[in-house]
Amino acid sequence: MSTGRTESNIEAWWPRLSIAAKHRLLADLDAPIDAATGQEIESLTGRKPPRRLTSDDADFIRTQIEAVD
Repeated sequence: MSTGRTESNIEAWWPRLSIAAKHRLLADLDAPIDAATGQEIESLTGRKPPRRLTSDDADFIRTQIEAVD
């Protein structure tokens, strides 16, 4: 059963991604993943990162954002 997640399994790498990489992705969830963030994803997963986030990936990231007062 497919969940629509990318090959790199965002649920595995997003929580472990550096704050800087998260900020780069959050700046534009529709943009191609930059090289530095891609390298970090690859080091966390052992797999090539996706070129872009899927809409399911972007939705997952949005659910992970917590408002801070």
